[in-house]
Amino acid sequence: MEKVGGLAAGLAVVLAIVGGFVSIPGLEVGLIILVLGIIGGIAADQDGAIRMYLAVLVLPAVGAVLGAIPAIGEYLTAIFSNLAVAAAGMSASLITRRLYDMVMGALKGLSSGSDS
Repeated sequence: MEKVGGLAAGLAVVLAIVGGFVSIPGLEVGLIILVLGIIGGIAADQDGAIRMYLAVLVLPAVGAVLGAIPAIGEYLTAIFSNLAVAAAGMSASLITRRLYDMVMGALKGLSSGSDS
């Protein structure tokens, strides 16, 4: 699963960059990037979760600032927005996995009969 997650994350980055330069008719690039981000987040390590949450917040702001650069600003804004979508998908997976682990840990504590 780790290889699939890494491949999905890599494809999300490549598609985010290509989608920033080229409009692909008939293809929902944002949705595909989001789904690839979710798959990438399933295999991602929980230790890097805080950095991923921060990326969701920072990438759109950086893209907006870079948008002021003449000639290439709109492309950079689109690329960073697409990367933020991928990071949001990964973050959603990381949050879901963390909540699942918390709930399962609590249920195991209840079922073990410990009265704490």
